[in-house]
Amino acid sequence: MKHDKVGSVMTTDVVRAEYGTPFKEVARLLARHHISGLPVVDDDEMVLGVLSETDLLARHAAEPGTGKRFGLDRLTRAGRRRAAKAEARTAGQLMTEPPITVHADDTIVEAARTMAQHRVERLPVLDEENRLVGIVTRRDLLQVFLRPDEDIRAEVVDEVLARALWLPPRAVTVTVVEGVVTVAGHLERRSETEIAVSMARQIDGVVAVVNQLSYRLDDGHTRPEEPALHGLAHDWLRGP
Repeated sequence: MKHDKVGSVMTTDVVRAEYGTPFKEVARLLARHHISGLPVVDDDEMVLGVLSETDLLARHAAEPGTGKRFGLDRLTRAGRRRAAKAEARTAGQLMTEPPITVHADDTIVEAARTMAQHRVERLPVLDEENRLVGIVTRRDLLQVFLRPDEDIRAEVVDEVLARALWLPPRAVTVTVVEGVVTVAGHLERRSETEIAVSMARQIDGVVAVVNQLSYRLDDGHTRPEEPALHGLAHDWLRGP
């Protein structure tokens, strides 16, 4: 089972800034292209950091003399960072670093997990040599949920039922409506139903899985010398 890659949904025409790009030019770039952030790169297209509207606003809010406790604020690490932002004049001085990035060959699921973990709205995309080749946003990742129901159903049948579980075509009934997959039927083992549901959930575009599968044998306590499954499904359970 293959997930769509980040490279298939990323934007390749990336608006970027260099370390020495002036503050006002960064603001103009964001306004001109109707974007809320951009990567900062060096001469070799290596990503040094990411700059957003939040960074620009933080610089304005932290200008020297705007707060009565500004002097005391410098005693903390966060305060020193705010003080540096207040005096920043270039993209490199304003940017947030280190940058959170993904690679073009990463899956959409991996990119979404990275976004959620770091609470960011965009990710610079790198190639095999860690050079900037694109940028991906939350909106880009959501494109996967526009996948047609028939394509999702075909992948469940081909990849999960046929290839992983070696089941005949009519052993399980699969229906997909608005990304919600329903699997119904009677299988030999409980572990087969669990694998079918788990793998179906991982397919790109699946919103949820409704499990209407039953089983004859509960093999949840099968001894190691008596494997419950064979072939690809057994390998998938054991992991890499």
